Amino acid sequence: MKSNRSALRLLVPVCCVLFVAGCRQDMHNQPKYRPLRPSTLFADGSSARPLIDGTVARGTLNDDEALFSGKVGGAPVTEMPFAITPADLDRGQERYNIFCAPCHDQTGSGRGMVVQRGYRQPPSFHIDRLKAAEHGYIFDVITNGFGVMPDYRAQVDARDRWRIIAYVRALQLSQPTAADPAAGAPGAKPAGEQPATPPQPGGRGGQ
Repeated sequence: MKSNRSALRLLVPVCCVLFVAGCRQDMHNQPKYRPLRPSTLFADGSSARPLIDGTVARGTLNDDEALFSGKVGGAPVTEMPFAITPADLDRGQERYNIFCAPCHDQTGSGRGMVVQRGYRQPPSFHIDRLKAAEHGYIFDVITNGFGVMPDYRAQVDARDRWRIIAYVRALQLSQPTAADPAAGAPGAKPAGEQPATPPQPGGRGGQ
């Protein structure tokens, strides 16, 4: 029994040595290419392989034309491409406050902090022209930019763009219609014409 225990004590360290010896260094130093390293394996000398024709990365198929372009047959869509829930509106408000409010302000009147510091003022969302604009038109502007407004296709996911539009529609419902500066304010006086002097309190027409 004593000899068996002695043999066991010798066997354990021998097994450990054999196990360590069996772990070769090249098991974790495997041959591989780091990005943009040259290669002698491929004829063009590049380790970065071109995509096979027709390859579509996962999540980028974008086969829903209305959802991902805001258009169908080249015409802006007039309906939201998916049903908007209260959670979508909350998400739209969050994204709007991050990406849109700096210029358009939180009410959509176009007097954001960036504008107050000298950036060109965008039109108010509450003018008739933008209240009547198709959903797809606004989606296209967010996606591709317009005038001095940059595009936000990289910063804002397509579905979040629609959620922003839904929130803009909610803002439009919450505010009265504003005059469109491009069309002239209703009732504006012709250039050079002075407004009549209003009556003074307790007086006779300012006389």
